[in-house]
Amino acid sequence: MKRSTRIPIYTTAGTLIFFYLPMLVMLVNSFNKSKYGGGWKGFTLDWYTQLFSDANIWQAFCNTMVIAVSATIVSTILGTCAAFALHRYKDKLQIFHYMMIYSPLIVPDILMGMSLLLLFASIGMKLGLFTIILAHISFCLSYVAMVVLGRLQDFDFAIVEAAYDLGASRFQTYSKVVVPVLAPGIIAGALFAFTLSIDDFVITFFVAGPGSTTLPIYIYSALKHGSPAIINALSVVFLAMTFALVYISQRLLEDKQK
Repeated sequence: MKRSTRIPIYTTAGTLIFFYLPMLVMLVNSFNKSKYGGGWKGFTLDWYTQLFSDANIWQAFCNTMVIAVSATIVSTILGTCAAFALHRYKDKLQIFHYMMIYSPLIVPDILMGMSLLLLFASIGMKLGLFTIILAHISFCLSYVAMVVLGRLQDFDFAIVEAAYDLGASRFQTYSKVVVPVLAPGIIAGALFAFTLSIDDFVITFFVAGPGSTTLPIYIYSALKHGSPAIINALSVVFLAMTFALVYISQRLLEDKQK
């Protein structure tokens, strides 16, 4: 009996429509003259003009970039080292190490946000950009480690021994042999970390302080008190950045298969 392919096709199409139709509506409304998007009142670019001239949005954007870049750099270094240690060394302690690295991937964001807030409060740390950066490092590190660990599955450590046999120092071996081979995985992990950082709302909401508003928090506040049309324009720009980073990271991960 020949199996029908219609059901999988319809299911896939329905899922894609469910996920992307709201984004399409938001995209259309970002060019709508209607402030609240109740109906189409004509094409306009006024909301994008107001978006790029709003000082508060640019301040939130700068905060977001500072946090994302800082968290990405630190989490990429620590995550790469963690992945290398997990793959290179096998003992009972590494089981605990793996659990500690993997746990932030499955712990609910609201629980992580609350626990980090309690930690910062208990040690008297003032909430602000620094606490957000620390919070973002705590979960970005795990994603970087998992991506780099996947790249390490095909890594041949014989080339490391060959480099030593040819007289290369430890620094030369890692800088000219190991890092270039792992570069696609490291860059993909860094892009994932950057994307997760700029998109995060729940954890950031708990650990943010005065003057440390990020774009996701600004969008949440503006939807309640500001102009939805400007937020539509901001969200479109935000989505475009996110999709671009995810696309680049996926292309880098595909390089692993070559």
